[in-house]
Amino acid sequence: MKAVVTGAAGFIGSHLAESLLADGAEVVGVDCFTDYYPRKTKEQNLAPLRDHERFRLAEGRLQDLDLAPILDGAEQVYHLAAQAGVRSSWGRDFALYTDHNVLASQRLLEAALAAGHPRVIYASSSSVYGITPTLPLREDGPCRPVSPYGVTKLAAEHLAALYHRSYGLPTVSLRYFTVFGPRQRPDMAFHRFLKAAQEGAPIRVFGDGRQTRDFTFVSDIVAATRAAAVSGHPGSVYNVGGGERVELNHVLQLIEEISGTPLRIQREDFQKGDMRDTFADTAAARRELGFQSRVGLAEGLAREWDWLRGDH
Repeated sequence: MKAVVTGAAGFIGSHLAESLLADGAEVVGVDCFTDYYPRKTKEQNLAPLRDHERFRLAEGRLQDLDLAPILDGAEQVYHLAAQAGVRSSWGRDFALYTDHNVLASQRLLEAALAAGHPRVIYASSSSVYGITPTLPLREDGPCRPVSPYGVTKLAAEHLAALYHRSYGLPTVSLRYFTVFGPRQRPDMAFHRFLKAAQEGAPIRVFGDGRQTRDFTFVSDIVAATRAAAVSGHPGSVYNVGGGERVELNHVLQLIEEISGTPLRIQREDFQKGDMRDTFADTAAARRELGFQSRVGLAEGLAREWDWLRGDH
């Protein structure tokens, strides 16, 4: 089987590509190495893949590459490439988000049509929901993003559904809830917190720490993503979350226990675009994808801590 993974040098994409290779697939990775974080970090993510005989990398933007040979013969296309970051999506940088998250997605969908309708799995985000008074968040609930980033992720979801309705392209969108684990992006909270604990540096916490998240370990995300390519209902959207609603302050306590280090916390104002609470209703993913979260928060944090201490 041939699979295409966009964003293959990223946190989740590299784990997904490894999983596919381990099961015998031929994998074409696509990545344009945006400068949102250092290329060196992405090259480290790619290191286990580079020398694999069934992996090749196409470097470039989806907006610019000739996608026909990349998608030729592919049965599955996993679209994880995106401009990341909620807080940086405001102002003039919004153009980057529309370019990488919306225009690139539309071009990939067009290429998939021409390539014979492979199954396209789109990595969306819980950011599409915004602030809602009702938890847990359900796929049929309202989507009112509170960041430009969330707007672009929702727009690409709509495009995926549109290409299914209009052309029969088998697309499935997955709303990931706060993914963590080894190779997590250096700008993400757990990476920053654990790194600060390792170095004895202060930790910046936005808000009072009572905001809650549904944290999802990367291997669970990979399992759900691959299941969506097999049993996901075309045109559908699924939440993928860890199944626990946890306060940020509790996370900080766990990090102190795991690292054996008291944290130096600096409280700062709550940031525009940050959601106050997230908690996924995963009934649809359990029912149709066979999804089950297997790695809890404490175990997952310990794994990320061990990875980080390996000089990453």
